[in-house]
Amino acid sequence: MPKVTILNSQDGYNLVADYYTKKEKYWDSFEKGRVLPLLGDAKGKKILDVGAGNGRLTLRLAKAGALVTALDLSEEMLKKLQVYPRPGSTEVTTRSELGSKASYKLQVVVGEAEDLPFEDESFDIVIATFLIVHLKDLHRFFDEAYRVLKPGGLFLLTNINQREAPIIKTKKGPIEIESYYHRPERVIEELETLAFKIERNNFIYEGDIWVNQVVLAEK
Repeated sequence: MPKVTILNSQDGYNLVADYYTKKEKYWDSFEKGRVLPLLGDAKGKKILDVGAGNGRLTLRLAKAGALVTALDLSEEMLKKLQVYPRPGSTEVTTRSELGSKASYKLQVVVGEAEDLPFEDESFDIVIATFLIVHLKDLHRFFDEAYRVLKPGGLFLLTNINQREAPIIKTKKGPIEIESYYHRPERVIEELETLAFKIERNNFIYEGDIWVNQVVLAEK
């Protein structure tokens, strides 16, 4: 078997952007439709989707009327949003599955979760799904999320139960994307250290095994 190369998130996701996008229904299966409903009515809310990837949730929130900013380290992943800005406007034309020639208000930013390029108290909601598995230091990101949230703002995140990164076949050989396992209780401890108030701490199961932790916290 060829040697497996371990890549950081930026290089890894730039390489597997096509693969990731084709498996969108698989990623949805870890949430079972129980993530975004926790936010309630998103219309008119300023939302930051950190680790947005191909815009799997970004576009659903935009369709619901939210003003969404999609941030990711991987430029190739963000290209999968298929966003075409209109000159002089914040409106964009997005992927066809959300409606033919539909327009939604969103922005796309290449950046790091642990050093968010936004001013303090900029967003009503911050979401991060399938992200913290790639972060070694949760405190740095959680601190940044707290900073950019408005008082009373919501932080929605998921923590998948992944102890070993999957091996992905690519044109450059098999790779793993650098990842870290976070115990659910540790996630809650880090949030509470930063004065987040835990509103929900739910688990999604496959049989008797939890596959995803879904946390909603308030600033």
